[in-house]
Amino acid sequence: MSPFTRRSFLKTGLAAGAMATVGSLPLAGAQRTATDTVVLGRSKVEVSRLAFGTGTDGGAVQAALGQQEFTRLVRYAHDRGIRFFETAEAYQTPAMLGEALKGLPRDSYQLMSKVTTFHEGIDPKAKFDELLRTSQAEYFDIMLLHWQHSADWPETTKRWQDAILEAQQRKVIRTHGASVHGLPALRQMPGTTWLDIGLIRINHSGARMDGPTYEDTNHPDNVSEVVEHIHQLKKERLGVIGMKLCGGGQFQNSHDDRVKAIRFAFQNAGVDCATIGFKSTQEIDEAISNMNLALA
Repeated sequence: MSPFTRRSFLKTGLAAGAMATVGSLPLAGAQRTATDTVVLGRSKVEVSRLAFGTGTDGGAVQAALGQQEFTRLVRYAHDRGIRFFETAEAYQTPAMLGEALKGLPRDSYQLMSKVTTFHEGIDPKAKFDELLRTSQAEYFDIMLLHWQHSADWPETTKRWQDAILEAQQRKVIRTHGASVHGLPALRQMPGTTWLDIGLIRINHSGARMDGPTYEDTNHPDNVSEVVEHIHQLKKERLGVIGMKLCGGGQFQNSHDDRVKAIRFAFQNAGVDCATIGFKSTQEIDEAISNMNLALA
């Protein structure tokens, strides 16, 4: 069977299974909040609207807390209603997050990770098994192709795309997608039928957002194009997760910008949910408050 045919077969089978499951929808007119459960497009995976990110400066900020304090922070977020946690192979935090979540009912939270696809000679199945062991998890709710930053990524990652679909057949991954950096990569997202989830940089001022290259620099002139791509992905029924809502730390001293960024991501761009990196309970409480305000 050709790779294209096999990929199509796997994708069709998984899509049929997903259509058999009906996701929960919020009541019409109900007030949206940070801790609502939302459905990520055609994937049918349900997550809390606010996700706990563990990759600030590659996870160095969270790792510096130490395991005990980090676990306390994760449990605090869980108790406050944040039930969506994300990490990545490239971060310093997968093992720490696995330890922090240990003992919590697995069906009480969703776990997203990201796999690095650029290394040669890596067996994808073995890599996913390794990531599961590191995270002390039986399955990932979402697996993303991490840091796709070139225009040819839909072609160069087909081996990983196939492997993720096979992992879904083995029920160690529930759904999948990609995180992109730079307009050349983002422009390939609409129309890429393999995708179910997109992790995209978005805020009101273009801070640490997509530009002509993948560099994490400011691109205010490109915000409208990013929004257009998100709108197209939503039309294609993808789940869209926003990142860099705090401008990669540039809004650390500006509460007004943090509120504006969240409001812009949800009201203008129309993301389904957003991930924010935390290092204190105060930041968790503020993010919940800011998101509730932005969604009002």
